[in-house]
Amino acid sequence: MIGMRVLEELFSLRDRAALITGGSSGIGYAMAEAIALAGARTVLLARREAELKAAAERIRQQGGEAHWVAADVADRGRLAEAAEEAVRLVGEIDVLVNCAGVNPRPPLGTQTLEDYDEILAANLAGPYQLGQRFGPRMAERGWGRIINIGSQQSVSAFGDSGVYGVAKAGLTGLTRSQAEAWSRSGVCVNTVIPGFVLTPLTAVAASDPERVKALAARAMAGRNGLPEDFRGVALFLASNASAYVTGQMVFVDGGFSVH
Repeated sequence: MIGMRVLEELFSLRDRAALITGGSSGIGYAMAEAIALAGARTVLLARREAELKAAAERIRQQGGEAHWVAADVADRGRLAEAAEEAVRLVGEIDVLVNCAGVNPRPPLGTQTLEDYDEILAANLAGPYQLGQRFGPRMAERGWGRIINIGSQQSVSAFGDSGVYGVAKAGLTGLTRSQAEAWSRSGVCVNTVIPGFVLTPLTAVAASDPERVKALAARAMAGRNGLPEDFRGVALFLASNASAYVTGQMVFVDGGFSVH
């Protein structure tokens, strides 16, 4: 019983409300599932209604509370509306996970200003906008968690980083700024850095079997990542267990970045 009490104190998310962007598939869904099954009232946000409905239903079938809101994080007006819809569904947000993004990878010299605006809007401006909506209110209540999903491109050039690399590097800077602004008020903000993970976002790269094999060999774990590898870190960073962890980059990459 003592052990169960410790687990409850550290990891339970009962009475918390969470919003996960990109929550209908891949890493976002795995994180949403873990957070919901730990007791949080959870809202999934993504573009495609059919995928959102299916994802929320899978969580409900396991006993978690899951709602959904369809929105494109690159659309500022719609994102603002979606944030308020999420609050109406579950109350003010205690846990914000910014996982939605786009990952076009043409050579940098071919990318236009329009490409720049589109990629920055989805991968950096959207997380900033949601942080501005929820972070100050978390601080007012004295507790909150923001989890930003970065990339290997947050810290190094890798595979035609292009503007995507700019956005993901900026996201780690946003994490530090948010942590500086709100950590004294009980809001912990961290970036999760994945390795190469087999998700819909990496489908183009994963279509080359030799490249997939080479990337797996580079990881110290000897394999590429899977979405379920992110359930544990989501629960840790979303819960009381991470109360003294803020402003950090947490690498969940099977040792990929160490080489």
